[in-house]
Amino acid sequence: MAHTKHRKQSTRPTRGAARSGRRTLRRESPTTVALLTDPADFAAMRGYRSFTFDDHATYLRQVEGLLRSLASRGVHVRVGPFDPDEYAEYCAGTGHDPDSSRSRTRYAADVTTTGPTVPYTGQPLALLVTELEYETGRQATWERASGILADAGDCSGCGDDLDRTSFDRASQALMRLLEAAGPGHHHLVCSVPAEGTTLLAAMHARCDEQGMVHLAEAEALVCCTVLAAGFAEDSPGGLVLRSGAGAGAPPPDRPDEVRGWTLRDGWLQPLTEAQVFNAYCTDAESGDPVPPEPGVVHRPGFVLPPPEDD
Repeated sequence: MAHTKHRKQSTRPTRGAARSGRRTLRRESPTTVALLTDPADFAAMRGYRSFTFDDHATYLRQVEGLLRSLASRGVHVRVGPFDPDEYAEYCAGTGHDPDSSRSRTRYAADVTTTGPTVPYTGQPLALLVTELEYETGRQATWERASGILADAGDCSGCGDDLDRTSFDRASQALMRLLEAAGPGHHHLVCSVPAEGTTLLAAMHARCDEQGMVHLAEAEALVCCTVLAAGFAEDSPGGLVLRSGAGAGAPPPDRPDEVRGWTLRDGWLQPLTEAQVFNAYCTDAESGDPVPPEPGVVHRPGFVLPPPEDD
């Protein structure tokens, strides 16, 4: 009887399969890039011999080329800011040599893990820089407002934790305001004077016909924290709400409406129509009048009932 020998099949992957697997892993491994957006920051980094770029414009073109190359291979990329001063402190604290590309790589990985970042989705570099600067400013605002809340202590009258109670009141105020505003697209701007500066936060929201409020959580968190800091500090801040039917120019029979409130006694107190007009049509820095925006009407703020346990 004839016997047929069976060759044992190898379980080791072929070279082609191995290369394909590595390419798949590269696509599924996110990449972070720390970007020197400011020419002054770029000039500061030129003090390191290992930093070989001579021109900021050329550097930005090279970074954009890198981002496009990564995105074309399906790699998820996030971009964060590169701060030379923070980088020097980072190297001093970790013992890394600041004049080393490996140290810059470590810093970029760490800073983009904990700091502000934006995803690269193919947008022009100028737009990416604008988005990154906005995100950086938003996180800085949230950190300052959070610090104010952390230092607020307890209420002298009832002994409650002002950090927690102020944030709860701010959350209720924003939700009641949006629910009262009704269906449409809404843009809120909250400003609170604090520590010699002004904390400024903005958020977008949409209310549907069923009364559901849809919003971006990151924006809402910052706006709520700033408003809470104003409540905790009893600051004379303000909030402006602009409402419209949707994106773009509103229909002729429904112009955008602007309403306003001031922070007083731990709650939002409505402004009159004249006060809203003055606040919206005055330059915040110079105090000079600003012409009214076409297609916008100014309305008085509506009364928001305070919390039941006020």
